[in-house]
This record gives sequence, C-alpha cells and structure tokens, in this order.
Amino acid sequence: MQYSLALADDHAMARIDRRIADKGPQFDGYPQLHMKAWLTARRQPELQGSVNLYAPFYLWASPQGQTDFLASPAFATLCRDLGRPAVQTWLPWHTELAPGLAQARHASRSITAIAADADLAALRAQAAVEARAAMARGALAVVTGFDPAGWTQLRVQLWKQAPAVQDPAAQVYAVGHVSLPTA
Repeated sequence: MQYSLALADDHAMARIDRRIADKGPQFDGYPQLHMKAWLTARRQPELQGSVNLYAPFYLWASPQGQTDFLASPAFATLCRDLGRPAVQTWLPWHTELAPGLAQARHASRSITAIAADADLAALRAQAAVEARAAMARGALAVVTGFDPAGWTQLRVQLWKQAPAVQDPAAQVYAVGHVSLPTA
C-alpha cells in the first residue's frame, strides 16, 4: 500500500522530516505491519516534473491490518494535517526483506503496465528472480506486486546506498525511517 502526497514547491520539507522522526518510531511494532518505509522526494528544479513528495510505503501482514490503519486516529491525523490521499494497493507477488532493513536510506519504485496477453505466472516468477538478483547486489528489501484493477506491476526496492536506477520512469526516494515489527 502506498499513498503519495505532492507538496507545494515551497513546502518546508523539514516539517515532513520532523514528522517522520517523531512518528516513525511509534510505528515500530504496529499491529499487522511487516514494514513501513517513510519515503520522501525533494523537488529538483533541473528535472522537469519533479515535485516534493511524502509517500510512505506499507507492507501489511493482512488486509485487516491495512483497513484497521486506514480507520485509525493515526491516519485521521495525516488526513487532517496534509489532506486525504488516494491510497494505492497491490497484491503481493514476491517479497524479500534483509536483516539490516532498518538501515535503508534510499528507495525506488517502478510501476509498469501489464500487457493484456501477459503470462501472469511467468511475470511473477520473473519478479522473484529479479528480486533475488537485487538482493545479491545489496538491496535491503524488494517488494513486487500487481494491481488487477489497473493491470500494473509494482517493484519497490530499498537500499543503504543510493542505487543505480535503470528505469527512467522510476520514482526515487529518500528513506527517513523504516518501521518494523518488534521482536
């Protein structure tokens, strides 16, 4: 699950950084949450179309965890402070999470169209192969999924070091915090 809030060019992104620093640790051990990557992107004037973004990405243990969160006071506070976002969801295909995931500082997200004649089983198998290859190159997490309503495939990768992103359409983020289950 992800929502992405585009913020004004002159938005004080330091306020978003403080929000992440204050609220991020409160989500460590959040019920039904496998992972929440607190993601931001800064507007880069030299890149046409780049905007300030606050775009957390969630991996839930169950749909119930997701719906409980969306009905929670925490989500109501976000809506009050920043506006109610459109929430995107995908069905998970493959997930790899490394033990050092809390050290992630960079992320990328790619969303690609799935052709009408695509072999979904083959795409899912290929996603697993690509995820394992990214992990071998040092990724700390790879989540792939698909949206059967819009027929798109998602790939989110988290890294300690800035990755070499090969997809020019990929959105690149900074990771302010990674919330994980508590032991």
